[in-house]
Amino acid sequence: MFRLFALPASCVLLATVGSAQDFSNGRWIDLTHPFNEQSVYWPTAKTFTKEEVFHGHTPGGWFYSAYNFSAAEHGGTHMDAPIHFAEGKHATDKVPLKRLIGPGIVINLSRQAAEDIDYRVSASDIADFEAKHGRIPEGAIVLLNTGRAKHYGKREVYMGTLERGEPAVAKLHFPGLGSDGAALLVERGIAAVGIDTPSIDYGQSKDFATHVELMTNDIPAFENVADMSALPATGSLIIALPMKIEGGSGAPLRIIAHLPGS
Repeated sequence: MFRLFALPASCVLLATVGSAQDFSNGRWIDLTHPFNEQSVYWPTAKTFTKEEVFHGHTPGGWFYSAYNFSAAEHGGTHMDAPIHFAEGKHATDKVPLKRLIGPGIVINLSRQAAEDIDYRVSASDIADFEAKHGRIPEGAIVLLNTGRAKHYGKREVYMGTLERGEPAVAKLHFPGLGSDGAALLVERGIAAVGIDTPSIDYGQSKDFATHVELMTNDIPAFENVADMSALPATGSLIIALPMKIEGGSGAPLRIIAHLPGS
């Protein structure tokens, strides 16, 4: 389990039994797209809106700003909680912290995704990764880098369509994790899995078999993760903290990575 130690702000350690990570050195990388009116949401979901309540100087002489926002749970960089596709499994506020903080494993599939927009990451792809980098450890957070994050601001390229509403769902095209790949990750005992596309299932999925495989095993998924190109295959620490929506099926997510170093 992870433990926080009370140390000066210049030297904060996040530790497991027998190991520690020093945050006073190294580099932080933000893997979160900003939330705004251009944020990507499923074609049938309510998109992000922000309303100004006040922005300026008050009669009392001080500056003040406040806003209202509204959005669906599933959009922008967000977490799918297991209950999203698995009855009785963890809701957003019940996902254990040990599934949201862990060693990062980054599998680069940008070449395959560039050749096939509907590419599905297979068990064979994961086995190839392990042949080069070693077995994926239990408790890892696995991030699938399809290279699609660079298209996030171009919705038609990123999703396959600009259309909204139920008919648009059939026109979605983007890579995802295949169900056989998901089954292997479940076997490895991973904590969570993330991808830089709108869904952990590929765009043309009709049965959402990957969601079901992961979430019946209480594994959350992170979707619309931002650019992972600065991350190594192994050696990072991932921290992914969603809004704690009681009973939620998902939530907006702030996901970051720490790379150790001097």
